[in-house]
Amino acid sequence: MITQKEIILPPYARGMHIITKIIEDQLDPLPATALVNLFIKHTSASITINENADPDVITDFVNYINRLIPDDTPYFRHIDEGTDDMPSHIKSSLLGSSITIPVKFGKLNLGMWQGIFLCEHRNNAGNRVIVATIYS
Repeated sequence: MITQKEIILPPYARGMHIITKIIEDQLDPLPATALVNLFIKHTSASITINENADPDVITDFVNYINRLIPDDTPYFRHIDEGTDDMPSHIKSSLLGSSITIPVKFGKLNLGMWQGIFLCEHRNNAGNRVIVATIYS
């Protein structure tokens, strides 16, 4: 059986934000065993799994990706929505638009130190929509 639900996230500041609890709270009761695919419907934000225990991991990650793909890069031509426009698209493609998580005993079967993160790459983003597809 396949079910699907859209989860609307409020606007977040630029950076990485843990959304595990929001996702868990928005999902209907999960079957004992399943797969949950989360897909973000945007080209300037991404979704990933990373460490949720030490905030330095996220600080280092954000600093590295912003240094790797900086705003105000003079050779980017797609800057219709500002100097963070093209960098946000590249970051989104590199980090990805979907993740799949196994379900065990009706709970997301994440590792002890893992969390689900929204990676917001825009300076002034709006709501973000995530499609949750449950395969049971």
